[in-house]
Amino acid sequence: MAATTKPFYRAELSLIIGLVSAALFLMFGKAWLADLTNTPKIIALFVWLFAVMLWSSFGVVKHADCLAIKLGEPYGTLILTLSVITIEVIMVSAVMLTGAENPTLGRDMMFAVVMIVLNCLVGLSLFIGGIKHHQQEFNLQGANSFLTVLIPLSVLGLLLPNFTQASAEGTFSMSQSIFVILATIALYGTFLAIQTMRHQPFFMSPAAIRGDEDDGHDHGELEIRSVPYHIVLLILSMLPIVLLSKKIAVIIDYGIAEAGAPAELGGFLVAILVLAPEGMAALQAAAHNKLQRSMNICLGSALATIGLTVPAVLIIGMVTGKSVVLGLSPVGEIMLLLTLAVSAINFSIPKTNVVQGLVHIILFATYCLLIFD
Repeated sequence: MAATTKPFYRAELSLIIGLVSAALFLMFGKAWLADLTNTPKIIALFVWLFAVMLWSSFGVVKHADCLAIKLGEPYGTLILTLSVITIEVIMVSAVMLTGAENPTLGRDMMFAVVMIVLNCLVGLSLFIGGIKHHQQEFNLQGANSFLTVLIPLSVLGLLLPNFTQASAEGTFSMSQSIFVILATIALYGTFLAIQTMRHQPFFMSPAAIRGDEDDGHDHGELEIRSVPYHIVLLILSMLPIVLLSKKIAVIIDYGIAEAGAPAELGGFLVAILVLAPEGMAALQAAAHNKLQRSMNICLGSALATIGLTVPAVLIIGMVTGKSVVLGLSPVGEIMLLLTLAVSAINFSIPKTNVVQGLVHIILFATYCLLIFD
């Protein structure tokens, strides 16, 4: 533990700046963003938003690290994952309830997050870890538990709607929606139960189970306090990222429209910014030879995205009568199936190397290419 304790205003400066920035944009953002043709002003606002969101991400990672040290795996990463994904789901739900009709909003968000997490973050984690440590090990039982639930939920939520005949293509009928909601909740709820109670060791690294794990962190650089303190500060540190992501999305969407780029690019870029805390935590863990924590974050994020978003958007669609399209395009179907297949193969052996990471990075690059072409 750190020898000296910094004053709160110094230790949580990123949080203070983030919350102040969020408050200012909530009060004056509409007026500031009213005229997007003022290029110097818009560039300055974009730099401000991007810097604050990135700085806030460092604060989130700091508190997630402290929770990981205090609670151990899988609780530390589970809190980070559920916090980020829950706020993302709340954002999507709010837009569905108050915004214009957008039947593919939930699907697009889920698919973007799954591609970013399973290909970009997993690929970079494996690649960085492989470069620095040659080979890294993780718990096969944990990875297989993630994939055992993630694969069927992905197929049920994003592929099956294209092949049902009781409703329009890409959608579920009322009875099908109810079944998918119950099945998703049952599978994800049961998974959380085994992750946190019955089979917790599945999600601990082999080295930790053997008792010879090297932390890879200088705990003296972290001011480790109580668990409630870090949970509250972690959630508060994420709020500016979520609140400001809506504002920066306005600037990004305008820039994309002016440049003639695909509309999907806006949601993709905002998703990357919102996922920044988890991404930074995962890459940092891989660099410190803590691949188990990195995989818990990545696979947990993908699973939580499907497990929480599918029931939320279907329930909102049923209550409001709005159409909800979950089925992917043919290109999206291929990318999802290929990603799941590669993940199943790569996580079938207990040690990883740079080649496995590079494969996921290539798949992510393919996904990015397909956004433009």
